Amino acid sequence: MSVFSNRLKTLRENAGWTKTYVATLLHLPLTTYANYEYGKREPDIDTIAKISTLFNTSTDYLMGKTDNPFSNDEKDINVDTSQITYKDLGLPYKGVVADDVNDMYRAIAEAYAKKHNLPKRDD
Repeated sequence: MSVFSNRLKTLRENAGWTKTYVATLLHLPLTTYANYEYGKREPDIDTIAKISTLFNTSTDYLMGKTDNPFSNDEKDINVDTSQITYKDLGLPYKGVVADDVNDMYRAIAEAYAKKHNLPKRDD
């Protein structure tokens, strides 16, 4: 069995669903879906996308490119933050939103900047 078929079966079982139920949700014949789990067939890209949406996981997880089932985990995002500065965190809205919202946003931005060791620019 492939990584894909193993993960597909595990996700289905963890959801407590039958093969028939998942096949119905995906608008697939049962034999087609079952063959995905048995590793006898591979779905096309559109079906992989539907499966990832159905199980609320990433296509990279399904395909074995990551062991993290959640696509938005910070560890899996490869972004070059070396050029990001404190001001790039969205603070140009100062004065447009309510002061308490602005203060909360500033605190979030400061915590993010501190966590990622971003240089702070003076206003």
